[in-house]
Amino acid sequence: MTRFIFITGGVVSSLGKGLASAALGACLQARGFKVRLRKLDPYLNVDPGTMSPYQHGEVYVTDDGAETDLDLGHYERFTGVASRKSDNITTGRIYSDVIARERRGDYLGATVQVIPHVTNAIKEFVKSDVTDEDFILCEIGGTVGDIESLPFLEAIRQLANELGREATMFIHLTLLPYIPSAGELKTKPTQHSVKELLSVGIQPDLLMCRSDRDIPEGERRKIALFCNVRGEAVIPALDVDTIYQVPISYHEQGLDEQVCRHFGIESKEPNLDRWVNIVERVRQPEGEVTIAVVGKYTSLLDSYKSLAEALTHGGIANNVRVRLNWIDSQIFEREDAVQHLEPCHGILVPGGFGERGALGKVEAVKFARERRVPYFGICFGMQMAVIETARNLAGLAKASSTEFGPCEEPVVGLMTEWLKGNALEKRNASGDLGGTLRLGAYDCDLKAGSRVREIYGSDRISERHRHRYEVNMDYREKLEAAGLTFSGLSPDGVLPEIVEYSDHPWFIGVQFHPELKSKPFDPHPLFTSFIEAAVRQSRLV
Repeated sequence: MTRFIFITGGVVSSLGKGLASAALGACLQARGFKVRLRKLDPYLNVDPGTMSPYQHGEVYVTDDGAETDLDLGHYERFTGVASRKSDNITTGRIYSDVIARERRGDYLGATVQVIPHVTNAIKEFVKSDVTDEDFILCEIGGTVGDIESLPFLEAIRQLANELGREATMFIHLTLLPYIPSAGELKTKPTQHSVKELLSVGIQPDLLMCRSDRDIPEGERRKIALFCNVRGEAVIPALDVDTIYQVPISYHEQGLDEQVCRHFGIESKEPNLDRWVNIVERVRQPEGEVTIAVVGKYTSLLDSYKSLAEALTHGGIANNVRVRLNWIDSQIFEREDAVQHLEPCHGILVPGGFGERGALGKVEAVKFARERRVPYFGICFGMQMAVIETARNLAGLAKASSTEFGPCEEPVVGLMTEWLKGNALEKRNASGDLGGTLRLGAYDCDLKAGSRVREIYGSDRISERHRHRYEVNMDYREKLEAAGLTFSGLSPDGVLPEIVEYSDHPWFIGVQFHPELKSKPFDPHPLFTSFIEAAVRQSRLV
């Protein structure tokens, strides 16, 4: 029997529901259960693909080509279970589906309403694409009390009645703020948040209480009494020094034990050894390297959540601490790159959209190439590396990308068609922006004798993509004559996926997003190799 756990949040946003859900999934997985995690987002966008990174953070892409919430990255990194399109839904997609059904006449003339039509669509999503999982963990986005989340709360209330309480559980994450003038933690916000849930018919079975300090036993009893839960079901969710400590801490506080007790399940103690080993490596590294991340969204680090974690994973693999120097690429349009980049042992230029900051990224590429500093270009970062080569080595001074407007030397241009399986995908410049990029997993063939072939240890790889502009193969001959090797191509040989300099200590640009597949217990080989090169660089400076 598949059991459903619904995780809600109260008091304030950004409490870490996604991380809590992922950590619980990891604990249940360590007990031998098969888990799957899902996110129900209350915003009206169909997906986060067209949302500004400043508002939403990064867009996480699945193998099957869905643009999803960044919390799905937490789910994958903590459980290793690959997310799918069926694991993230928004109010926008729900309403789009409901309206499409109404237009087709599927409702047979009925008045279409939030209840039952919208809530039925939400329930269909929650129960869809379920196979042999023991647990489906569903995180409800937003904060209890928001108007936007009400249809989702009503839908999971109905599901609990339909599936039976023996197959469902409600977990509520709240905040216990500390008031210095009073010298105590305050439980009232949690009480009010639970009262808000009760007003829509949901009684939480377990409370996770975020706090920056230990929660006294007396306060836990008080919360249990006023919120109508067992004392053992009030779980402290305390701040930790590394997110990879969270599964261990939650287990120590009895979270997974209480979940099993709720469902009447007897299971073995979880084996959390891999998390213990990861935490030890994070806390007791043998060295340290500094990586400059030259991007355009550095004022909101959630824009690069998976990237930051993948760099940490590379550090774990090499047993070093990775310090990240976040640099706004626009600064290089006003100042010399040397003073900012010289102290760093590696330079990474991540993905991005638009011309703003592009010149600064090209300057960062030039610095890495000329100073022989390890360089890693991802998506847009690969395109900037190609443009830098074209301008400074291949004699194409006016090389640019058509993403920035018409240009004389379109070294990077809009993709108009490509193969997805056996189907031909077509795009044009005037089409919709949402969902029209080259999305999801695509194969790439690696050149024999190349550095990436050695790193991957394979002739063919599969990586996730999210882009609509591509390096123009018409310039391949000139670029390779300048020293830049096209070391990875799509299987049909049409699309360049990887470029590298063979005479550089470590210089690789990739069109895909390898950070999306990296995990602390299975670091991505490119990040492992990049940090290894940074360690070697640190010994030279």
